[in-house]
Amino acid sequence: MAAVTIIGIGDNGCVGMSAKAYNCIQKAQVLVGGERHLDFFSDFKGEKMTLKNGLMNAIYSIGEKCQEENVVVLASGDPLFYGVGDIITKKVGKEHVEIIPTCSSVQLAFSRIGKKWDDAKVISLHGRGIKGLVNKIRDEYKVFLMTDEVNTPSAISEYLQSYDETDWSFTVCENLEGSNEKIHQFANIADVKGDFSPLNVVILLRDPKKISKRSITARVEDAFQKRMPKKGLITKKEVRAIALMNMELCEDSTVWDIGAGSGSISMESALIAKNGHVYAVETDPLGVEICEENKRSFKVDNVTVVHTSAPEGLSDLPKPDRIFIGGTKGKMEEIISVCYEALKGEGVLVLSAITMQSVALALDVFEKIKLKPEVQLVQVSRGKPLAHYLRYEALNPIHLFTVKKEGK
Repeated sequence: MAAVTIIGIGDNGCVGMSAKAYNCIQKAQVLVGGERHLDFFSDFKGEKMTLKNGLMNAIYSIGEKCQEENVVVLASGDPLFYGVGDIITKKVGKEHVEIIPTCSSVQLAFSRIGKKWDDAKVISLHGRGIKGLVNKIRDEYKVFLMTDEVNTPSAISEYLQSYDETDWSFTVCENLEGSNEKIHQFANIADVKGDFSPLNVVILLRDPKKISKRSITARVEDAFQKRMPKKGLITKKEVRAIALMNMELCEDSTVWDIGAGSGSISMESALIAKNGHVYAVETDPLGVEICEENKRSFKVDNVTVVHTSAPEGLSDLPKPDRIFIGGTKGKMEEIISVCYEALKGEGVLVLSAITMQSVALALDVFEKIKLKPEVQLVQVSRGKPLAHYLRYEALNPIHLFTVKKEGK
């Protein structure tokens, strides 16, 4: 028997436990678990330890006790599925730990509705904020959510409705394997209201055909709310595509978009960095308003629109690993210097410049702070009809400066 045995247990207690797991408990000298789990073993003769005074304190005690006594830890379902298995193994050492799982909540929940789950997106909201959920499920048609006392089924329903994510069926599974198990299925997400048992999980399903198959970058300008007059003050899609490529965005990137304007770079960045966060920094109140509209339109709640001036208002933001500078309001040297200093090691900074004066100033600033950017002149012409013919109409040429910071 290992020094520490972690046993998965369901709400049906001993009934769903294997003979091997039950024998380990009988041989243990210390039994650790939550109160509802320990209640299944009222006749246990050894020491009982309740997990209620902080998980890390309990794990420290487990590490101490297992040096002289056999310890069994009871954990819900599969201890390696958002459970304590990994933490305890790292503390004690995998050579001293045996794990005996039972069915996880995701297996049980999908079995109740008769659906396979190997293609489901599994997301835990337990002890986590709900912000970013709408982005994570954008390309999914089958989602499993672990909830908590804040992120309840009703709260999740309200959140999804606020982003017009209403094409989901909604299933709430309460007290799985318990004597008071209940399965609630809602075809209309707006019908999910009221209270449910604290022990619940949620399944979201929708028609796979309703998932957008479009590219996540370089949407046409008319997809965005934008400032007028003329054709809208917005980074054109061809320039946007190259800028986003230069930024080398990752799923967990933290992005600053300085001089966000209508927020096209911010929205596209947020779609790519779906597990990260984008800070759209804009000083013009109208630009801030339009950014917020685009945020709702594109259903990206991992964007924070920051109404402030740069570089003064940047000090309170989390350090970025990607920066796009689209506007400087005459403060180019200060903004580049502050942004590059704030940029994490191996991060990327991309700056766009339109006027010759801005290009010349950018070159001077980068030389002054001893940086050698990659420079690109992006010149794009779009085909336009002319009677029965086709002509080209040139867009304003844009310079892009890209630098990558060294170090970790």
